[in-house]
Amino acid sequence: MALPLLEYKPSSQNHRVTSFGPSDLDEDTPYIYRLEDISSYSDRQDIIWAAYRQVFSEHEILKFNRQQHLESQLKNGSLTVRDFIRGLAKSEAFYRLVVSVNNNYRLVDICLKRFLGRSSYNKEEEIAWSIVIGTKGFGGFVDALIDSDEYTEAFGENTVPYQRKRLVDRPHNLVTPRYGEDFQESAGTVKTDWRFTLQNFYSRKSQERRLAEGDPRKYADMASAIAPQGNYAQNIRAAELDYMSLVPSRSGSRR
Repeated sequence: MALPLLEYKPSSQNHRVTSFGPSDLDEDTPYIYRLEDISSYSDRQDIIWAAYRQVFSEHEILKFNRQQHLESQLKNGSLTVRDFIRGLAKSEAFYRLVVSVNNNYRLVDICLKRFLGRSSYNKEEEIAWSIVIGTKGFGGFVDALIDSDEYTEAFGENTVPYQRKRLVDRPHNLVTPRYGEDFQESAGTVKTDWRFTLQNFYSRKSQERRLAEGDPRKYADMASAIAPQGNYAQNIRAAELDYMSLVPSRSGSRR
């Protein structure tokens, strides 16, 4: 039995306010793509590319990432925009580019930006949705987001998700998934650049790590850190010793 979604509350009053209203329009205001507004084949193509930009972001839209079967179904009307977004999110390309290179907390924040058009409210929301990933898997997490009341109220069946909040990280769909701390530590420049590789190979720490167990050279730093006090031999001549004072006294009363 899957665990229910934990309760969480917005950490700011700004989270409750609808952004991009009539009095909040400027050059950063997103254009809304709806199936109801199309009147030609090129308009439908614009909706497809808007969905790719929202889900994959600008720098990840490559030819081999396209989902031709989903595009054809959307073009012939057998698929809604909601299900087209769902299909893109569950594609192998999205899993490879976004899911596999992030921990669950950052993955939640990225998916909220791309599917619900907003950042995560706080750490409590990230924890709540990460539990959904752990119990239902990533596919179940995608279904929970896209079938949620928030998605339905904001985008319905035929509107491409867009950034609804004007808080941070504009635009949301350009947040690079491969630059989180986990990805940098596991496959970042430090481990792939040959200069760092040579430096690490010839460094003292790396050389000590390759020594066999029990080798005294592995404990050279520890031995030098102890810094014991020197106990040098005293320069004393026999002629200078007072033997009478050094020998224990045997004088005393006898019974």
